Amino acid sequence: MDDVQMVISYTEYLQNERSYSAYTVRSYLSDIQEFRDFLSTNDLGPVAKIKPNTTRYFLSSLNSKGYRPRSVARKMSSLRNFYKFLMKEGIVDSNVFSEISAPKLDKILPKQIYYQELEQLFDSIDTKTAVGKRNYALLELLYGTGIRVSEFCSLKVSDLDFHNSSLIVMGKGSKERYLPMHDNVKSTLVDYLQNGRNELLKRAKDQPTEILFVNFHGGPLTPRGVRVILNDLTLRAADNLKISPHMLRHSFATHLLDNGADLRSVQELLGHVNLSTTQIYTHVSKEKLREEYQKYFPRQPKKPEDKGS
Repeated sequence: MDDVQMVISYTEYLQNERSYSAYTVRSYLSDIQEFRDFLSTNDLGPVAKIKPNTTRYFLSSLNSKGYRPRSVARKMSSLRNFYKFLMKEGIVDSNVFSEISAPKLDKILPKQIYYQELEQLFDSIDTKTAVGKRNYALLELLYGTGIRVSEFCSLKVSDLDFHNSSLIVMGKGSKERYLPMHDNVKSTLVDYLQNGRNELLKRAKDQPTEILFVNFHGGPLTPRGVRVILNDLTLRAADNLKISPHMLRHSFATHLLDNGADLRSVQELLGHVNLSTTQIYTHVSKEKLREEYQKYFPRQPKKPEDKGS
């Protein structure tokens, strides 16, 4: 099996067995292609017959190109998983990337949106129009459930259960999870379905889609379309506010923990496999607590200009 066939086989594995999103598959393939180009440029042989020191040589080349540690770590992870697959298929005898240490990463706390900023976003939406009703429901659902943008865009009308105030989400690895629907989310979705979605579907040239959220032309809304909508909302709401679907997810988790939610409950809501992934949000809450303490504790040292007064 040559390199091209290996990549095709791996692509099918990621899509069919792992059920990875198109974006994730593209990221994996991009990293693999970069490694193949490196092997070709330096005449280091095919993917299945590289020497162990080749991996360190490749790592050194990434560092010399100025890649950030997080990007290097992702590329190493992509190739480690690729060679793990090749081992499983009996194509290689060992995983040459298993012994390569990933660069040490600084912990980056996820950014969140404050309540006042959220209110500004909601207030900026004209809910008298079909698009406005969609945008309001979009914002309520992303913030009110913390679902990923890929999960959001794959939601169907049939995934909603208004009687039980819940919805079914298809998460990573084709794992389903049930999520509760807050009254705010429920009411805005009802308004969107009754008075917004049908209006937008009239503009569709093809058969009406089953996808819950549709674009201006009545077709399925894509992750890129969601980001465009959020960018437009932030431009109207505030000059210095930037927001993404993932920030809404971060805010959902952080605000729950700030208000006393159990960590494992938040883990279930987010669809995290490991509790350690969810624990980063406890650090966000602690950071906020520290900022509030430094700001309001009465025994703060006085500034030089205050001492003379």
